[in-house]
Amino acid sequence: MKNTQLLTSLRYVLLGALTLTTCVVQAESIAITNATVYTVAKKGVLSQATVVLDNGKITAVYRNDEVPELLSVDTTVDAKGRILTPGFIATNNLLGLVEVGAVSNTRDSSDKKADITFDASLAFNPKSTLIAYARKGGITSSVVMPYGGEKVITGQSFVVNLSGDFDSVVMPKNAVIASLGSSEKGSRATKLQTLNNELEDAQKELTNNEKVKASNKKDNEENETESPSRADEVMYELLSGDKLLIAYADRATDILALLKLKKKFSLNLVLAGASDAVLVSDEIAQANVVVMMSAIDNLPSSFDSLHNSLTNVAKLTDAGIKVIISNSGESYNINQLRFDAGVAIANGVSETTALAAITANVADSFNLNSGRIAVGKNADLVLWSSDPFEISSKVDAMWINGKAMSLKSRQDALRERYTAETNLPRAYTK
Repeated sequence: MKNTQLLTSLRYVLLGALTLTTCVVQAESIAITNATVYTVAKKGVLSQATVVLDNGKITAVYRNDEVPELLSVDTTVDAKGRILTPGFIATNNLLGLVEVGAVSNTRDSSDKKADITFDASLAFNPKSTLIAYARKGGITSSVVMPYGGEKVITGQSFVVNLSGDFDSVVMPKNAVIASLGSSEKGSRATKLQTLNNELEDAQKELTNNEKVKASNKKDNEENETESPSRADEVMYELLSGDKLLIAYADRATDILALLKLKKKFSLNLVLAGASDAVLVSDEIAQANVVVMMSAIDNLPSSFDSLHNSLTNVAKLTDAGIKVIISNSGESYNINQLRFDAGVAIANGVSETTALAAITANVADSFNLNSGRIAVGKNADLVLWSSDPFEISSKVDAMWINGKAMSLKSRQDALRERYTAETNLPRAYTK
Protein backbone atom coordinates (compact mmCIF):
# COMPACT_ATOMS: atom_id res chain seq x y z
CA MET A 1 0.00 0.00 0.00
CA LYS A 2 2.81 2.42 0.94
CA ASN A 3 4.64 1.60 -2.31
CA THR A 4 1.50 2.30 -4.32
CA GLN A 5 1.06 5.69 -2.61
CA LEU A 6 4.72 6.51 -3.22
CA LEU A 7 4.42 5.67 -6.92
CA THR A 8 1.27 7.77 -7.21
CA SER A 9 3.02 10.73 -5.56
CA LEU A 10 5.98 10.40 -7.91
CA ARG A 11 3.64 10.40 -10.91
CA TYR A 12 2.10 13.68 -9.75
CA VAL A 13 5.54 15.19 -9.20
CA LEU A 14 6.71 14.14 -12.66
CA LEU A 15 3.49 15.37 -14.25
CA GLY A 16 3.91 18.73 -12.53
CA ALA A 17 7.51 19.00 -13.69
CA LEU A 18 6.48 18.13 -17.25
CA THR A 19 3.74 20.76 -17.18
CA LEU A 20 6.18 23.38 -15.91
CA THR A 21 8.69 22.49 -18.62
CA THR A 22 5.99 22.72 -21.29
CA CYS A 23 5.00 26.19 -20.08
CA VAL A 24 8.59 27.38 -20.27
CA VAL A 25 9.19 26.03 -23.78
CA GLN A 26 5.87 27.15 -25.23
CA ALA A 27 6.09 30.91 -24.79
CA GLU A 28 2.95 32.99 -25.19
CA SER A 29 2.21 34.29 -28.69
CA ILE A 30 1.08 37.92 -28.88
CA ALA A 31 -0.41 40.13 -31.58
CA ILE A 32 -0.03 43.89 -31.17
CA THR A 33 -2.71 45.40 -33.41
CA ASN A 34 -3.68 48.89 -34.64
CA ALA A 35 -0.19 50.25 -33.95
CA THR A 36 1.81 53.03 -35.57
CA VAL A 37 4.95 50.94 -36.11
CA TYR A 38 8.37 52.51 -36.54
CA THR A 39 10.10 49.47 -38.00
CA VAL A 40 13.53 51.11 -38.56
CA ALA A 41 13.62 48.71 -41.50
CA LYS A 42 12.62 48.61 -45.17
CA LYS A 43 8.92 48.90 -44.37
CA GLY A 44 9.43 52.30 -42.76
CA VAL A 45 6.57 53.68 -40.66
CA LEU A 46 3.31 51.71 -40.79
CA SER A 47 -0.13 52.93 -39.70
CA GLN A 48 -2.68 50.62 -38.07
CA ALA A 49 -0.23 47.76 -38.46
CA THR A 50 0.00 44.45 -36.62
CA VAL A 51 3.10 42.82 -35.18
CA VAL A 52 3.06 39.18 -34.08
CA LEU A 53 5.45 37.78 -31.45
CA ASP A 54 6.03 34.11 -30.79
CA ASN A 55 8.68 32.20 -28.90
CA GLY A 56 10.69 35.35 -28.26
CA LYS A 57 10.88 36.43 -31.91
CA ILE A 58 8.95 38.68 -34.26
CA THR A 59 7.13 36.29 -36.60
CA ALA A 60 5.03 38.72 -38.68
CA VAL A 61 4.74 42.43 -39.47
CA TYR A 62 1.48 43.20 -41.30
CA ARG A 63 0.47 46.41 -43.00
CA ASN A 64 -3.10 47.48 -42.37
CA ASP A 65 -4.35 45.85 -45.59
CA GLU A 66 -2.34 42.65 -44.99
CA VAL A 67 -3.70 41.65 -41.59
CA PRO A 68 -5.39 38.21 -41.71
CA GLU A 69 -9.02 38.03 -40.62
CA LEU A 70 -8.09 35.52 -37.95
CA LEU A 71 -4.88 35.75 -35.94
CA SER A 72 -4.01 32.51 -34.16
CA VAL A 73 -2.37 33.95 -31.03
CA ASP A 74 -2.74 33.58 -27.28
CA THR A 75 -3.09 37.30 -26.55
CA THR A 76 -4.07 40.38 -28.54
CA VAL A 77 -2.99 43.87 -27.49
CA ASP A 78 -4.86 46.76 -29.12
CA ALA A 79 -2.38 49.61 -29.50
CA LYS A 80 -5.18 52.04 -30.39
CA GLY A 81 -2.94 53.94 -32.78
CA ARG A 82 -0.07 54.38 -30.31
CA ILE A 83 3.56 54.25 -31.40
CA LEU A 84 5.43 50.93 -31.33
CA THR A 85 9.24 51.04 -31.63
CA PRO A 86 12.10 48.61 -31.26
CA GLY A 87 13.48 48.57 -27.74
CA PHE A 88 16.20 51.18 -27.29
CA ILE A 89 19.79 49.97 -26.88
CA ALA A 90 21.91 51.93 -24.43
CA THR A 91 25.69 52.14 -24.87
CA ASN A 92 28.72 53.52 -23.04
CA ASN A 93 27.42 52.90 -19.52
CA LEU A 94 28.13 50.95 -16.33
CA LEU A 95 24.65 49.51 -15.80
CA GLY A 96 24.74 46.52 -13.45
CA LEU A 97 28.36 47.22 -12.49
CA VAL A 98 27.86 50.34 -10.35
CA GLU A 99 24.91 50.76 -8.00
CA VAL A 100 25.96 53.90 -6.13
CA GLY A 101 28.95 55.75 -7.54
CA ALA A 102 29.92 57.23 -4.16
CA VAL A 103 29.97 53.80 -2.46
CA SER A 104 33.18 52.00 -3.42
CA ASN A 105 32.03 48.47 -2.68
CA THR A 106 29.19 48.81 -5.20
CA ARG A 107 31.62 49.61 -8.03
CA ASP A 108 32.82 46.70 -10.19
CA SER A 109 33.63 48.59 -13.37
CA SER A 110 37.41 48.82 -13.05
CA ASP A 111 40.51 47.29 -11.56
CA LYS A 112 44.14 48.43 -11.63
CA LYS A 113 45.23 44.98 -12.81
CA ALA A 114 42.67 44.86 -15.63
CA ASP A 115 43.99 44.32 -19.15
CA ILE A 116 42.64 43.23 -22.53
CA THR A 117 41.21 40.05 -20.96
CA PHE A 118 39.15 41.95 -18.34
CA ASP A 119 35.62 40.52 -18.44
CA ALA A 120 33.41 42.67 -16.22
CA SER A 121 30.29 40.72 -17.21
CA LEU A 122 31.23 38.27 -14.43
CA ALA A 123 30.27 41.01 -11.95
CA PHE A 124 27.05 42.10 -13.70
CA ASN A 125 24.09 42.36 -11.32
CA PRO A 126 20.79 41.71 -13.14
CA LYS A 127 18.89 42.63 -9.98
CA SER A 128 20.27 46.16 -9.83
CA THR A 129 17.49 48.63 -8.98
CA LEU A 130 18.76 50.79 -11.85
CA ILE A 131 17.67 48.23 -14.45
CA ALA A 132 13.94 48.62 -13.82
CA TYR A 133 14.48 52.39 -13.80
CA ALA A 134 16.20 52.20 -17.21
CA ARG A 135 13.28 50.17 -18.61
CA LYS A 136 11.00 53.14 -17.92
CA GLY A 137 12.93 54.99 -20.63
CA GLY A 138 12.27 52.31 -23.24
CA ILE A 139 15.67 50.63 -22.82
CA THR A 140 15.49 46.88 -23.46
CA SER A 141 19.21 46.10 -23.76
CA SER A 142 22.56 47.69 -23.09
CA VAL A 143 26.16 47.58 -24.25
CA VAL A 144 28.01 47.91 -20.94
CA MET A 145 31.49 49.41 -21.29
CA PRO A 146 33.61 49.15 -18.13
CA TYR A 147 36.54 51.46 -17.44
CA GLY A 148 38.94 48.55 -16.90
CA GLY A 149 42.51 49.25 -15.82
CA GLU A 150 45.29 51.75 -16.35
CA LYS A 151 46.60 50.36 -19.64
CA VAL A 152 45.73 51.62 -23.12
CA ILE A 153 43.47 48.62 -23.70
CA THR A 154 41.25 48.58 -20.64
CA GLY A 155 39.15 45.45 -21.14
CA GLN A 156 36.06 44.29 -23.01
CA SER A 157 32.44 45.36 -23.23
CA PHE A 158 29.44 43.06 -22.98
CA VAL A 159 25.76 43.08 -23.96
CA VAL A 160 22.83 42.47 -21.63
CA ASN A 161 19.08 42.53 -21.91
CA LEU A 162 17.13 44.33 -19.21
CA SER A 163 14.83 41.46 -18.28
CA GLY A 164 16.35 41.25 -14.81
CA ASP A 165 16.90 37.50 -15.25
CA PHE A 166 20.10 35.86 -14.07
CA ASP A 167 20.90 34.80 -17.64
CA SER A 168 20.51 38.32 -19.05
CA VAL A 169 24.15 38.61 -20.20
CA VAL A 170 23.56 37.73 -23.84
CA MET A 171 26.99 38.52 -25.29
CA PRO A 172 30.05 38.61 -23.00
CA LYS A 173 33.40 39.98 -24.20
CA ASN A 174 31.97 41.32 -27.45
CA ALA A 175 34.33 44.26 -28.05
CA VAL A 176 37.75 45.50 -26.93
CA ILE A 177 37.95 48.95 -25.33
CA ALA A 178 40.93 51.29 -25.76
CA SER A 179 41.32 54.70 -24.14
CA LEU A 180 43.42 57.32 -25.92
CA GLY A 181 43.95 61.06 -25.70
CA SER A 182 45.35 63.30 -23.01
CA SER A 183 46.14 62.30 -19.44
CA GLU A 184 47.40 64.04 -16.31
CA LYS A 185 50.78 62.33 -16.59
CA GLY A 186 52.64 61.24 -19.69
CA SER A 187 52.07 61.82 -23.39
CA ARG A 188 49.22 60.84 -25.68
CA ALA A 189 51.93 59.71 -28.12
CA THR A 190 52.86 56.86 -25.79
CA LYS A 191 49.30 55.55 -25.84
CA LEU A 192 49.11 55.57 -29.63
CA GLN A 193 52.56 54.02 -29.91
CA THR A 194 51.67 51.31 -27.39
CA LEU A 195 48.48 50.41 -29.24
CA ASN A 196 50.32 50.27 -32.57
CA ASN A 197 53.16 48.16 -31.10
CA GLU A 198 50.80 45.68 -29.46
CA LEU A 199 48.91 45.21 -32.72
CA GLU A 200 52.17 44.86 -34.66
CA ASP A 201 53.57 42.29 -32.23
CA ALA A 202 50.37 40.26 -32.35
CA GLN A 203 50.31 40.37 -36.15
CA LYS A 204 53.93 39.19 -36.37
CA GLU A 205 53.26 36.37 -33.91
CA LEU A 206 50.15 35.33 -35.81
CA THR A 207 52.04 35.37 -39.14
CA ASN A 208 54.90 33.31 -37.68
CA ASN A 209 52.48 30.75 -36.27
CA GLU A 210 50.77 30.42 -39.64
CA LYS A 211 54.14 29.90 -41.33
CA VAL A 212 55.12 27.19 -38.86
CA LYS A 213 51.79 25.45 -39.33
CA ALA A 214 52.15 25.58 -43.12
CA SER A 215 55.70 24.25 -42.94
CA ASN A 216 54.76 21.43 -40.59
CA LYS A 217 51.85 20.47 -42.79
CA LYS A 218 54.09 20.43 -45.84
CA ASP A 219 56.65 18.22 -44.07
CA ASN A 220 53.94 16.06 -42.48
CA GLU A 221 55.20 17.03 -39.04
CA GLU A 222 53.18 17.61 -35.92
CA ASN A 223 52.28 21.19 -35.07
CA GLU A 224 54.90 22.48 -32.63
CA THR A 225 53.59 26.04 -32.19
CA GLU A 226 52.91 27.15 -28.66
CA SER A 227 49.35 27.81 -27.59
CA PRO A 228 48.66 31.57 -27.57
CA SER A 229 47.97 33.34 -24.30
CA ARG A 230 44.48 34.60 -23.53
CA ALA A 231 45.61 38.13 -24.34
CA ASP A 232 47.05 36.99 -27.68
CA GLU A 233 43.82 35.23 -28.57
CA VAL A 234 41.90 38.47 -28.10
CA MET A 235 44.43 40.37 -30.21
CA TYR A 236 44.10 37.77 -32.95
CA GLU A 237 40.32 38.29 -32.91
CA LEU A 238 40.89 42.02 -33.34
CA LEU A 239 43.25 41.49 -36.26
CA SER A 240 40.86 39.07 -37.97
CA GLY A 241 37.99 41.55 -37.65
CA ASP A 242 35.98 39.10 -35.54
CA LYS A 243 36.07 41.47 -32.58
CA LEU A 244 35.23 45.17 -32.53
CA LEU A 245 37.62 47.82 -31.22
CA ILE A 246 35.92 50.68 -29.37
CA ALA A 247 38.44 53.51 -29.09
CA TYR A 248 37.85 56.57 -26.92
CA ALA A 249 39.37 59.63 -28.59
CA ASP A 250 38.26 63.25 -28.90
CA ARG A 251 41.01 65.24 -30.63
CA ALA A 252 41.14 65.18 -34.41
CA THR A 253 44.80 64.09 -34.51
CA ASP A 254 44.00 61.05 -32.34
CA ILE A 255 41.03 60.19 -34.55
CA LEU A 256 43.17 60.36 -37.68
CA ALA A 257 45.82 58.16 -36.03
CA LEU A 258 43.12 55.58 -35.26
CA LEU A 259 41.90 55.66 -38.85
CA LYS A 260 45.46 54.86 -39.96
CA LEU A 261 45.58 51.94 -37.55
CA LYS A 262 42.24 50.71 -38.88
CA LYS A 263 43.62 50.73 -42.42
CA LYS A 264 46.98 49.22 -41.44
CA PHE A 265 45.52 46.31 -39.47
CA SER A 266 42.05 46.02 -41.10
CA LEU A 267 40.37 46.74 -37.78
CA ASN A 268 36.64 46.80 -37.14
CA LEU A 269 36.56 50.21 -35.41
CA VAL A 270 34.05 52.35 -33.51
CA LEU A 271 35.09 55.82 -32.34
CA ALA A 272 33.73 56.79 -28.91
CA GLY A 273 33.50 60.37 -27.68
CA ALA A 274 34.86 61.90 -30.90
CA SER A 275 34.26 65.59 -30.09
CA ASP A 276 36.51 66.66 -32.98
CA ALA A 277 34.91 64.23 -35.44
CA VAL A 278 33.24 67.13 -37.25
CA LEU A 279 36.70 68.38 -38.26
CA VAL A 280 37.59 65.10 -40.00
CA SER A 281 34.13 63.87 -41.01
CA ASP A 282 35.15 63.19 -44.62
CA GLU A 283 37.98 60.92 -43.50
CA ILE A 284 35.70 59.07 -41.06
CA ALA A 285 33.00 58.59 -43.70
CA GLN A 286 35.55 57.34 -46.25
CA ALA A 287 36.87 54.81 -43.70
CA ASN A 288 33.29 53.66 -43.00
CA VAL A 289 33.73 54.04 -39.23
CA VAL A 290 30.85 54.32 -36.76
CA VAL A 291 30.90 57.17 -34.23
CA MET A 292 29.46 56.75 -30.72
CA MET A 293 28.84 60.13 -29.13
CA SER A 294 26.66 62.17 -26.82
CA ALA A 295 24.00 64.39 -28.35
CA ILE A 296 23.90 66.81 -25.43
CA ASP A 297 27.57 67.74 -24.93
CA ASN A 298 27.70 71.40 -25.94
CA LEU A 299 30.64 72.65 -23.86
CA PRO A 300 34.30 71.59 -23.78
CA SER A 301 35.17 69.18 -20.98
CA SER A 302 38.89 69.36 -21.82
CA PHE A 303 41.27 70.81 -24.39
CA ASP A 304 40.58 67.66 -26.44
CA SER A 305 36.86 68.44 -26.71
CA LEU A 306 36.78 72.07 -27.81
CA HIS A 307 34.36 71.27 -30.63
CA ASN A 308 31.51 69.83 -28.58
CA SER A 309 28.20 71.06 -29.99
CA LEU A 310 24.53 70.14 -30.01
CA THR A 311 24.72 70.06 -33.82
CA ASN A 312 27.52 67.48 -34.06
CA VAL A 313 25.24 64.47 -34.55
CA ALA A 314 23.43 66.23 -37.40
CA LYS A 315 26.71 67.25 -39.06
CA LEU A 316 28.09 63.73 -38.91
CA THR A 317 24.94 62.07 -40.22
CA ASP A 318 24.78 64.62 -43.03
CA ALA A 319 28.35 63.60 -43.90
CA GLY A 320 27.20 60.01 -44.32
CA ILE A 321 28.54 58.70 -41.00
CA LYS A 322 26.58 56.16 -38.98
CA VAL A 323 26.17 57.58 -35.47
CA ILE A 324 25.28 55.88 -32.19
CA ILE A 325 23.83 58.25 -29.60
CA SER A 326 25.11 57.29 -26.16
CA ASN A 327 24.66 58.44 -22.59
CA SER A 328 27.18 59.89 -20.16
CA GLY A 329 28.95 56.65 -19.27
CA GLU A 330 27.46 56.23 -15.79
CA SER A 331 25.00 53.65 -14.48
CA TYR A 332 22.12 55.98 -13.61
CA ASN A 333 19.74 58.07 -15.74
CA ILE A 334 20.22 55.78 -18.73
CA ASN A 335 16.46 56.09 -19.16
CA GLN A 336 17.08 59.64 -20.43
CA LEU A 337 18.57 58.29 -23.67
CA ARG A 338 15.35 59.13 -25.50
CA PHE A 339 15.64 62.76 -24.39
CA ASP A 340 19.20 62.86 -25.74
CA ALA A 341 17.85 61.64 -29.07
CA GLY A 342 15.15 64.32 -28.84
CA VAL A 343 17.85 66.98 -28.42
CA ALA A 344 19.50 65.68 -31.60
CA ILE A 345 16.17 65.98 -33.41
CA ALA A 346 15.78 69.55 -32.17
CA ASN A 347 19.20 70.31 -33.66
CA GLY A 348 18.74 69.02 -37.19
CA VAL A 349 18.52 65.22 -37.06
CA SER A 350 15.45 63.56 -38.57
CA GLU A 351 13.23 61.53 -36.25
CA THR A 352 13.91 58.26 -38.07
CA THR A 353 17.67 58.89 -38.06
CA ALA A 354 17.65 59.62 -34.33
CA LEU A 355 15.63 56.47 -33.68
CA ALA A 356 18.13 54.41 -35.69
CA ALA A 357 20.97 55.95 -33.65
CA ILE A 358 19.63 54.23 -30.50
CA THR A 359 18.38 51.03 -32.13
CA ALA A 360 19.47 49.71 -35.53
CA ASN A 361 22.86 51.41 -35.65
CA VAL A 362 23.83 49.83 -32.34
CA ALA A 363 22.54 46.42 -33.41
CA ASP A 364 24.45 46.57 -36.70
CA SER A 365 27.69 47.66 -35.05
CA PHE A 366 27.61 45.04 -32.30
CA ASN A 367 26.04 42.24 -34.35
CA LEU A 368 22.84 42.06 -32.29
CA ASN A 369 19.62 40.44 -33.46
CA SER A 370 17.52 43.43 -32.43
CA GLY A 371 17.07 47.13 -33.15
CA ARG A 372 14.44 46.66 -35.86
CA ILE A 373 10.85 45.49 -36.08
CA ALA A 374 11.25 42.80 -38.72
CA VAL A 375 10.57 39.09 -39.00
CA GLY A 376 13.19 37.01 -37.21
CA LYS A 377 14.40 39.78 -34.91
CA ASN A 378 14.23 39.45 -31.13
CA ALA A 379 10.85 40.56 -29.82
CA ASP A 380 12.23 43.57 -27.92
CA LEU A 381 9.48 46.16 -28.34
CA VAL A 382 8.12 49.26 -26.63
CA LEU A 383 4.60 50.70 -26.85
CA TRP A 384 4.51 54.43 -26.09
CA SER A 385 1.76 56.68 -24.82
CA SER A 386 2.80 59.27 -27.42
CA ASP A 387 5.93 60.49 -29.22
CA PRO A 388 8.81 58.70 -27.43
CA PHE A 389 11.06 61.73 -27.82
CA GLU A 390 8.66 64.03 -25.97
CA ILE A 391 9.38 64.47 -22.26
CA SER A 392 5.71 64.01 -21.30
CA SER A 393 5.44 60.59 -22.98
CA LYS A 394 5.83 57.32 -21.12
CA VAL A 395 6.18 53.63 -21.77
CA ASP A 396 2.77 51.93 -21.74
CA ALA A 397 4.05 48.39 -22.41
CA MET A 398 7.35 46.64 -23.03
CA TRP A 399 8.38 43.20 -24.22
CA ILE A 400 11.86 41.67 -23.98
CA ASN A 401 12.28 38.41 -25.90
CA GLY A 402 8.51 38.42 -26.27
CA LYS A 403 7.88 38.56 -22.52
CA ALA A 404 5.93 41.47 -21.02
CA MET A 405 8.06 43.46 -18.59
CA SER A 406 7.11 45.24 -15.38
CA LEU A 407 7.33 49.02 -15.63
CA LYS A 408 7.49 49.54 -11.88
CA SER A 409 10.79 50.82 -10.48
CA ARG A 410 12.09 51.27 -6.95
CA GLN A 411 11.20 54.96 -7.20
CA ASP A 412 7.57 54.03 -7.95
CA ALA A 413 7.48 51.68 -4.97
CA LEU A 414 8.86 54.38 -2.68
CA ARG A 415 6.32 56.92 -3.92
CA GLU A 416 3.48 54.50 -3.26
CA ARG A 417 4.87 53.62 0.14
CA TYR A 418 5.14 57.18 1.36
CA THR A 419 1.94 58.55 -0.18
CA ALA A 420 -0.41 55.69 0.72
CA GLU A 421 -3.19 56.30 3.20
CA THR A 422 -2.21 54.73 6.52
CA ASN A 423 -2.77 55.06 10.26
CA LEU A 424 0.97 55.02 10.80
CA PRO A 425 2.95 58.27 11.13
CA ARG A 426 3.86 59.82 7.78
CA ALA A 427 7.41 58.88 6.83
CA TYR A 428 9.84 61.55 5.67
CA THR A 429 7.07 64.18 5.54
CA LYS A 430 6.17 67.07 7.81
